[in-house]
Amino acid sequence: MSAIADALAEVRARIDRAAHAAAREPETVRLVAVSKTKPASAVREAYEAGQRDFGENYAQELAEKAKELADLPDLRWHFIGHLQSNKAKFVAPVAALVHTIDSASLARELGKRAAKEGRGKLAVLVEVNVGGEAQKHGAAPADLATLLDAVDAEPNLALSGLMTMPPHDLDEARRAFEGLVALRDQHGGAARLPELSMGMSDDLEVAVACGATMVRVGSAIFGAR
Repeated sequence: MSAIADALAEVRARIDRAAHAAAREPETVRLVAVSKTKPASAVREAYEAGQRDFGENYAQELAEKAKELADLPDLRWHFIGHLQSNKAKFVAPVAALVHTIDSASLARELGKRAAKEGRGKLAVLVEVNVGGEAQKHGAAPADLATLLDAVDAEPNLALSGLMTMPPHDLDEARRAFEGLVALRDQHGGAARLPELSMGMSDDLEVAVACGATMVRVGSAIFGAR
């Protein structure tokens, strides 16, 4: 097995242990392998080890890798970085899920681009800055209801859940994850917002315990950047 395959196996084992500890089925947690800044060859290696969901932070890098790896069936691209409206044109044709809708204007632009591609509804998550950290992107919790309604109003977007970027401290991360779950419960629950994208290499166990349906793991799979 390659180093990437070994690392993937260990991350999957961590998810399995965390899920069982939380009395959850491991299959309810999707692993998104964050391949930003890594070469397409590393994505291909992870794909050969059975990984299908990959996360990218930069719109043009996503577009380039999607083109280079277009021969791989069932590969699903997740856009997980901050997205400027003028870069939506790179993301809409290839992303299976966009995790980072943080404004009504971005939702409108992405919806327009998805319609232009004629690809059907593009699944999106709304990013929430649960902790109110100045350096983080995401909608303020107080603005969430308005933003969710704006996404629902876009005929070419499918509102699929919420996402947050947690603080580095594990206790603070847990509070952020619990806060995201509480916001989901306040705004329609799992029926309206089934996906919770939260948790990364250092805190995925905490995220799974709190109810994450997706964890975004990069360095633990592909190594440091």
